[in-house]
Amino acid sequence: MSDTTRAIAEYWDAAAAAFDDEPDHGLRQEHTRTAWARIMKSWFPLGPADVLDVGCGTGSLSLLLAEAGHRVTGVDLAPRMVEQAGAKLTAAGLAVRFLVGDAAAPPTGQERYDVVLSRHLLWTLPDPEAALREWVARLGPGGRLVLVEGRWREAGQSGVPYVAGAESLPWHGGITAEDLAAAVRPLVSGLRIEPLSGDAALWGGPVTDERYALIALA
Repeated sequence: MSDTTRAIAEYWDAAAAAFDDEPDHGLRQEHTRTAWARIMKSWFPLGPADVLDVGCGTGSLSLLLAEAGHRVTGVDLAPRMVEQAGAKLTAAGLAVRFLVGDAAAPPTGQERYDVVLSRHLLWTLPDPEAALREWVARLGPGGRLVLVEGRWREAGQSGVPYVAGAESLPWHGGITAEDLAAAVRPLVSGLRIEPLSGDAALWGGPVTDERYALIALA
């Protein structure tokens, strides 16, 4: 593990305890949880799918997917995030496999998935374009890549300053839909962008920065 990767893991471990306090992280408010369940249903194939949730955090989206009947594997670099995700799913009586590992190169061997899902992760990665190539390679025939991203006012997700040198990360602060589409388009057969900034229920209130979903077909 490189020094940068280790520092990133330590940052998210430190953020884990308060991570679910954000409305769109913990999905504790019923209207926010319902909004995410509704919109993800429109992004995912009908019937049970094999889903790889990269950068799964505390497992809130993994939980919604498992409740919808999908078979989910979650990967996160931060052990405390994975610990909380496992406890959350156990409390709900649902089975999801959670792995500690680099979301940019998930430790899942040769397994292939119907969907690879990532939310608010790309800005944290030292090489996000390599991660995109890796995720597309994990898709089976007809698979889809679902990226929930944006261009943030603030890149930090807790009161803890982000890792030293974070300003040099390629997509620090997020990435616009136009730029992400340009990066993904050569890797896939087609994609669409769905704006999300206007749906306040997803975020626990109104937002003014750019937020969107990119849904691509392998």
